[in-house]
Amino acid sequence: MPWNRFMPFLSKCCTSTVQTSSSYSSFSSSFSPIQPWLFVGLGNPGEKYQSTRHNVGFDMIDAFAQSQGIPLTTHYFKALFGEGMVDGVPVLLAKPQTYMNLSGESVGPLAAYYKLPLNRVLVAFDDMDLPCGVLRLQPKGGSGRHNGLKSVIYHFRKNREFCRLRIAGQMDPKAFVLQKFNRTGRERIDSAVREGVDILKMVAARGLTEAAKLTNADQKYKHLRSHGIQTNDD
Repeated sequence: MPWNRFMPFLSKCCTSTVQTSSSYSSFSSSFSPIQPWLFVGLGNPGEKYQSTRHNVGFDMIDAFAQSQGIPLTTHYFKALFGEGMVDGVPVLLAKPQTYMNLSGESVGPLAAYYKLPLNRVLVAFDDMDLPCGVLRLQPKGGSGRHNGLKSVIYHFRKNREFCRLRIAGQMDPKAFVLQKFNRTGRERIDSAVREGVDILKMVAARGLTEAAKLTNADQKYKHLRSHGIQTNDD
């Protein structure tokens, strides 16, 4: 099981309820305990959903996995799953294959199995309320109109204290699931995904608080600049 490869890096609070042998205790004592991050991208499996607006969470995890050389080839807890290290920090990647509205059936058991506190879980997903290509990094929040988030919150026993990376753009909700981007929209999303890769690296290496401060300040006027509108910060 993938769990065995990360056991030495888990913090004491994370592993305190796990029964361990004396050999494991001796092995782990030589390592600095580092709690892993679980990065999850929400989307729908299947070709007809590829490159649609509702699947930008999948796009984000795919891009991050490729940048770090992490294969997403294991089927684990109803998700495509991979694991690797980012600046010495263990990172778990998951793309639930349950379809969007049942995402929590994968995410909840994954977080529980690794005994992760929810502040070490980050969910990347599409957000219809953001201008196209703009990102927001938040430590917690509600579900809004997003059924995938509703499912995740439900399987976290209605706890909303997990991190979110919000992506994407405004459009008619009725067309959102299967709607693909036009050329300009696709370019903005591709650029946002590249930025998102750097943001996830920063979260792993420097923590959510610092990453969110830097990210959200940079993203605040991004959509205005993309339309050539001057801001007071320029």
